[in-house]
Amino acid sequence: MRLLIIRHGDPNYELDCLTEKGEKEAKLLAERLKNEKIDYLYSSPMGRAHQTCMYSAKAMKREEEVKVLPWLREFSYPVTEKMEERGCDILWDMLPEFWKNDERLYGKEWYKVDFLQAAGMEKLYNDVKNELNGLLAKHGYVKENGVYKVTKPNTDTVALFCHFGLEMVLMSILMDVSPVPLLHHFVAAPTSVTTIYTEERREGIASFRCASYGDTGHLYVGNEPPAFSARFCETYHSGERRD
Repeated sequence: MRLLIIRHGDPNYELDCLTEKGEKEAKLLAERLKNEKIDYLYSSPMGRAHQTCMYSAKAMKREEEVKVLPWLREFSYPVTEKMEERGCDILWDMLPEFWKNDERLYGKEWYKVDFLQAAGMEKLYNDVKNELNGLLAKHGYVKENGVYKVTKPNTDTVALFCHFGLEMVLMSILMDVSPVPLLHHFVAAPTSVTTIYTEERREGIASFRCASYGDTGHLYVGNEPPAFSARFCETYHSGERRD
């Protein structure tokens, strides 16, 4: 099985929709995906991701096949005073001096660190984990003892139109690692495509492996530079986003 995790186009977060640039990006993405073998289309319920998805679905003439999954929305949580003290009202915007020196954030129980536990992070993360593994089970891959039991081997392609933060959470679940270093060391540009395959090296046992991350080749083909969204300033005085 192949998973395509696709971030929405350049966003207007205030209105939860695509900017004019985001619409251009989504159209170029649609041109790329319309020739792909995609068997299932799933979308976040949030406007910017669903709008991106529908550009592709329309290009494929498959608008009626899009299934909205509430848990594909951006990964969010209540902000607590302890989190604000660390500059992390958004987990992936936390300043490096607050997370790089806390080894607990690299471990499998990263969500038990006091300031994250206070926000109920463990339940929120496990809710997404249960939903993702439930979806994979429907497609023939059941999580057992750290690996996936193959109940229906297939080469289907499942496309998930969602968000940067959630994408890193999904990858952390598939790889059994903390999402914190993923969130801070990787960035997925708007409309980027991450491709993950199952590998069944022994019959009936599978794992997931990333073949490409954050691919924006369709933007270069269309002479459209990737949007800056989710990145921070390359140099301090560049005039780009710092926080």
